[in-house]
Amino acid sequence: MPDLRQKAATASTADKQPADALVLFGAMGDLAHKKIFPALYNMVRRGRLNVPVIGVARAGRTDQHLKERARDSVKQKGGNVDEAALSKLESLLRYVGGDYQNPHTFEALKKALASSQRPAHYLAIPPSLFESVVQSLDRSGCMRNARVIVEKPFGHNLESAQQLNAALHAILPESSIFRIDHYLGKEAVLNLLIFRFANSFLEPIWNRNYIESVQITMAENFGIEGRGAFYDDTGAIRDVVENHMLQVVAFLAMEPPTCLHGESVRDETAKVFRTIPALDPRNLVRGQFDGYKKEEGVAPDSKVETFAAVRLEVRSWRWSGVPFLIRAGKCLPVTATEVFVRLRKPPLESLPGSTSNSFHFTLGPGEISMSLNAQVKRPGEAMVSMPARLCAVEGQTADEMDAYERLLGDAMHGDAMLFVREDAVESAWAVVEPILGNVSPLYSYRPGTWGPKEADALAEDIGGWHNPKKNAAGACSD
Repeated sequence: MPDLRQKAATASTADKQPADALVLFGAMGDLAHKKIFPALYNMVRRGRLNVPVIGVARAGRTDQHLKERARDSVKQKGGNVDEAALSKLESLLRYVGGDYQNPHTFEALKKALASSQRPAHYLAIPPSLFESVVQSLDRSGCMRNARVIVEKPFGHNLESAQQLNAALHAILPESSIFRIDHYLGKEAVLNLLIFRFANSFLEPIWNRNYIESVQITMAENFGIEGRGAFYDDTGAIRDVVENHMLQVVAFLAMEPPTCLHGESVRDETAKVFRTIPALDPRNLVRGQFDGYKKEEGVAPDSKVETFAAVRLEVRSWRWSGVPFLIRAGKCLPVTATEVFVRLRKPPLESLPGSTSNSFHFTLGPGEISMSLNAQVKRPGEAMVSMPARLCAVEGQTADEMDAYERLLGDAMHGDAMLFVREDAVESAWAVVEPILGNVSPLYSYRPGTWGPKEADALAEDIGGWHNPKKNAAGACSD
């Protein structure tokens, strides 16, 4: 493994210069329509985008088709549309049509880039095309001084991730590769870093001496929403456990970085992944909601999980012996992402009603809440405790920066802090490698429940799973 910190430290000044063009592969796809065009519109509106945006997709379309697609995307997001900003975005758009396997497509792109010296190429395309597209960009001369932004999933397992890293590094230095995990750009997730490291009262107790267990739940009350072919090739472990949920584990478990920018956070993230032993299938429960096999694009005999619950450990001085439990699933009772940190019970057994304290973070959607469950005296003559909750709620503002807007802006300016580094992505795959495929039983569960009952055994010795409420505000009104 190369010394990535040294590479980052010796990166040229050009690495930090802003890109002077954005090339969007997959410009007519669902991801571009749902996420990328609204992000580009908001970047224009805030004065953060004023360079050509070249959309690349299949032949037979024109600049006008691309502009109409972008307009429709922004309009569908709702709210008041800044027509001046939308018109400015349309003026930046150019279309290049052709097959990704055809050299003429990349010759046309080279011509469209004209005098651009530092393009950023965003690959919003299937992962199977990443390697060939990057090689074609290199052969055509479009990769000189360029950056590449790669969508997840980055590989399908450890071996494929290593192969893809090798293919990218044959052409680009690590400092020019930006692997997107949009979860890292979310305001709520970034709040975990601030809570961890901007509050001095937390550090003395944020360790194995005071924390009994950590739970992370990512629940969705909907199914696969027409993405049957994609999901049946991916499953819950590859879709969210290997990336989103392990990243949250890293933010909760990492040591203090030297600063909250640059390589410091990425160094500490990679360290956490290296301290997590490869997962044991005996600590995994997989589930599939009833009716999944009837979804379009799903194999009638599919063994792919729509629910996964895992128990893991972080073998570091800070966390030795503390169980971390993560679970994610489709068709659960609510849509919410939450972290529940249970503290050890104080050794005062003679105080009736006393229970352990806990921290509770609701990471959306919508409001963000952070609360401390404490004990206070119950009114009356008896010295009996009762639970109380100290809670802070932050609502989502109308003009809050979206994850894709933040990440695209960072990539175009060469700021890699919120992107996944080579060593981290390979370490994360190494953690989940033993639980990929049908290595454990697949249990069915009814939509609207908290997954298969077999998952309860994973949390039995720590008081059971803590189930999120219906909304973030509800987390502070128990």
